[in-house]
Amino acid sequence: MSDDNSQSFSYSKRAKSILGFSRWWQLVAAALMMAAVSPYQYVWSSIERPLAESLDIALPALGAVFSLYVVFQSLSQFPAGWIRDRYGPRQLTILAALLAGGGYIGLAYATELWQLYMLYSLGAVGVGIIYTVAVNTAVKWFPDRPGFTTGVGTMAFAAGSVLVVPYVRAYAVPDAYATVLRNVGIVILVAILIGAVVLRDPPQDWIEATDEDDQDLAASLRGKSYTAIEMLKTWQFWLLYAMFIAVASADLLLIANIVGYAEHVGFAAVIATLSATVLPLASGVSRIILGEFYDRFHSRYVMAVSFALAGLFRIILVYTGIAEFQILFILMVVLAMFFSSPLYVYFPSMISEYYGIEYSSGNYAIVYTAKIGGGVFSGVVAGYLVVAVGWSVTFLIGGILAILAALGAMVLRPPAESGLQSEPKR
Repeated sequence: MSDDNSQSFSYSKRAKSILGFSRWWQLVAAALMMAAVSPYQYVWSSIERPLAESLDIALPALGAVFSLYVVFQSLSQFPAGWIRDRYGPRQLTILAALLAGGGYIGLAYATELWQLYMLYSLGAVGVGIIYTVAVNTAVKWFPDRPGFTTGVGTMAFAAGSVLVVPYVRAYAVPDAYATVLRNVGIVILVAILIGAVVLRDPPQDWIEATDEDDQDLAASLRGKSYTAIEMLKTWQFWLLYAMFIAVASADLLLIANIVGYAEHVGFAAVIATLSATVLPLASGVSRIILGEFYDRFHSRYVMAVSFALAGLFRIILVYTGIAEFQILFILMVVLAMFFSSPLYVYFPSMISEYYGIEYSSGNYAIVYTAKIGGGVFSGVVAGYLVVAVGWSVTFLIGGILAILAALGAMVLRPPAESGLQSEPKR
């Protein structure tokens, strides 16, 4: 058995003695909940037009809904992470079930625009709670494989909508939408409540070495546990924060506008639907594959190459749209999302490695607020840019932002007191 396998076996055995069952069930529960709440982000571009029609309002009036979703989903994570690190995940998860499930169910009965804003924002708070609980469940129970296991959870958040998008678009008429939204909301509610039954956190000292063979690994994984204030005093945090804004802007721009862009360049409705369907699938699969790369290779280099390719394929995407190459357009959607979406794997893994596991939920939640910048860019700013400079230039800007984040990754170094020399060691 290799050293890596021996270390993983040691942690799996220790976790089973604490839980009474395999730690992988913690990851299954987290992934189930992530998949359940994914429609809030990945189905929005498919439901906004029917919602506008059912409320008899102009489509631009819904432009701020996605930005509000990102704001509330992001801001909810720090208080949720702080509470989770100190009191555990169960009560928070039950609250999230009521908010996220109830939000979608409520959409079925909304009759005014303000109700839509309120319900989607409340649901976003539930999504934010689930996101920080689920991602940090992987970090806390799998410190030996943070990239892969975070990839599984965040993959579920992306790929969970693969079946929902065709279902929603098949009934994309106002008369059928109440039933569709209500059904999705019920599934969200039940799935999260199931996850709440399973989830729990490990004791703080569970990664203490129990024999000489894994003392070095345990010491490396523990490292220095930075509080939020201590983390904010390091230059690495601010670079990571800027990188997150840049890549999230590129990522969300595509997610929120792929249907509109496909329709703008004159593609048939089937191409727009297919683009919206393969997008979360590519996003989800990439998080497992590149999460494994993150665990096995130099993390900064994996991030840099990934973000550079994400930018390159976005630039090519624009030209396939202009040239009306439908098959290449769909391929570029897949590749662009494949290399940008693992940001939700890279950043929580790097935060736990650079700043420790003890306060990882709260610390990553602070970094995750950078997604607000991405949400504002992909919603409000993108809407302005589309009018001012056109769809193509707007999407090109997204590609450039991803490439700038790749350059930032090459500058990163671990904080001086983290105990790491040049990169996280596993």
